[in-house]
Amino acid sequence: MHATIRRYEATDQTRTSELVKKAEATLLPQLSELPGFNGYYLIEAPNGIVSSVGFFDTAEHAEESTRVASNWVRQENFEKVLPNPPKITSGEVVVHKTRELVGA
Repeated sequence: MHATIRRYEATDQTRTSELVKKAEATLLPQLSELPGFNGYYLIEAPNGIVSSVGFFDTAEHAEESTRVASNWVRQENFEKVLPNPPKITSGEVVVHKTRELVGA
């Protein structure tokens, strides 16, 4: 499994809720349809920092998600909300554990 972390700094905090709603409505469906998709998280941190973490089967799948996200920022006209290019970390997940959810 491969992960890609994108960290956006100095975001327009007055438009964060708009960004979150659009990401859920239009970006997440695009990412979830990509081959190898395993999960996506969007994280809002203090001080104008927004990060995302995506999980994919291969490095190529993860790289494609970065292209999709970059195109999405342009298509949605979020260049002013996310004025700086993201700092991207991408690589193989070498240790992980998730809690298994058991139905009630």
